Amino acid sequence: MNTDNTEERRAVTVYGASSPLVAAVYKEAAYALGRALAAAGMTLVSGGGREGLMSAAINGALDAGGRTVGVLPAFMVERGWNHPLLTEMITVETMHERKRTMASLSRAAVALPGGCGTFEELLEIITWRQLGLYQGHVVILNVDGYYDPLIGMLDRSVAEHFMNDDHRTLWYVTDSVDDAVARILRPVETRTFSQKLDTTPDAGRR
Repeated sequence: MNTDNTEERRAVTVYGASSPLVAAVYKEAAYALGRALAAAGMTLVSGGGREGLMSAAINGALDAGGRTVGVLPAFMVERGWNHPLLTEMITVETMHERKRTMASLSRAAVALPGGCGTFEELLEIITWRQLGLYQGHVVILNVDGYYDPLIGMLDRSVAEHFMNDDHRTLWYVTDSVDDAVARILRPVETRTFSQKLDTTPDAGRR
């Protein structure tokens, strides 16, 4: 993954639900995020879906005069799952290529509420940041406390030494769209995170 010139990139990857059945509070937050990113001069990069929170975020950005990029595997485009008003659509072959492309375009990744696909995208980008494969901000937009259980699980993983204390800084949690955008606009800190929990020679034999 290309992580060079992160500061020069003016795009933010947004993950979120594709379901149209979610509560209005989540759609409103997604729409507000899209508008706020556009107002900040940021291009919104997403999975490019025509439904759910992805669609709401895209609509918010477009209504504010912003630019939107959708990255979709060919099979999704063939099924008509793409948002029809995207500024640009990038068609890829695989889901992995989709995620890699979205990350490579952005200076930050924001996770709106979502299901298994969103969880997977969020946890993967956190892992990539830990490994130095992604140097952008990772923001969890915890709308209406949606991510409280996951945040609790992450905290427990640190408390029980599955992760190190410095891993808590891999992600940033907020319930405010304005705070999320303010975080994104901060300079990206390029740093190295600890990779091993115990480096003693016989640690694996205990």
